[in-house]
Amino acid sequence: MIAFFGSMLPGGGGTIETEARIMDTTEKIETRSNPGTIIDRYSSVEITVGKSEPVYMFKIRNSPFAGIAILVKEDSVILKHLKVGDKLNLKYNPAVASDLPEYLTSEIRHIIKDDNGRYNGHYLVDFAVSRN
Repeated sequence: MIAFFGSMLPGGGGTIETEARIMDTTEKIETRSNPGTIIDRYSSVEITVGKSEPVYMFKIRNSPFAGIAILVKEDSVILKHLKVGDKLNLKYNPAVASDLPEYLTSEIRHIIKDDNGRYNGHYLVDFAVSRN
């Protein structure tokens, strides 16, 4: 069982159980129903917002919404480029160093500020991911 960020959700957090399985490379990834697949397969995600902006790399985390998420500092420049509903082509770096990174379409589902919890001063940005 995986514990989530209790202060991130109204009424206090929650838990979710995931089931590990081997994924066929032709299968669509839908993190709404099985976030463990993304969490187990990839360790970080890279976001590029423009040619003049740097590449931002974030550790992939479990999301309290049964997807995947990243934590972004509240004063980070990248926040002004992220909006709920945006579909981005993000680079997912594998958990196993010998595997190659993959580009996956990722839709921002939630952006939530943690004002007084464990991640005070950060935003939780939640994604739904599918294969291109």
